[in-house]
Amino acid sequence: MSTFIYMVRHGESPKEGNERSRGLTDKGHVDALKITSILKGEGIDAVISSPYKRSILTVEKLAQQNGQEVLTFEDLKERIFSSEDNRVSDKDLIPLLEKSFMEQNFALEGGESNADCQKRAIKVLKKLLDIFKNKKIVIGTHGAVMTLMMAYFDSSYDLGFLHNTSKPDIYKMEFNEQELVKVQRIWRVKNDVNQ
Repeated sequence: MSTFIYMVRHGESPKEGNERSRGLTDKGHVDALKITSILKGEGIDAVISSPYKRSILTVEKLAQQNGQEVLTFEDLKERIFSSEDNRVSDKDLIPLLEKSFMEQNFALEGGESNADCQKRAIKVLKKLLDIFKNKKIVIGTHGAVMTLMMAYFDSSYDLGFLHNTSKPDIYKMEFNEQELVKVQRIWRVKNDVNQ
């Protein structure tokens, strides 16, 4: 038996506002419904999320459809890029990400490094793999923290991978115990079919 984790990167969210409370744009809400439609037949046992509103909103309808609640874990939140609560602009984020992926321990003052973010998120992911052994779970997540969790098991999940993800996105990860066996991207394939 395998454990399956569906990493669901959140849908499009407003570019302004607080990191924790930014929701989804109209397109983000429409895409959340598409995610629900794509995953409804997968037999999901639990829906987990980052505590950030945009991630919860992306997977909430799926949980409701299955008669479940979204379980949030603080340490699944997005990497903290700076001490500010507001989103880092795209112009500032790209060089910050490039430096962070070259130097795993690099962090701005008040922020956290890739190494620190990966360590906190992996601790939760390993716990979830134990709790939900041989089950199927969805994790509502973010681009950087998702990439770092996946990179823990396979170093090919790097900055290039992150740049090629979309909002939203879905990666189905198959585990044998704590070992990653296979990853399949299922958003883009099914999204193209649905267009």
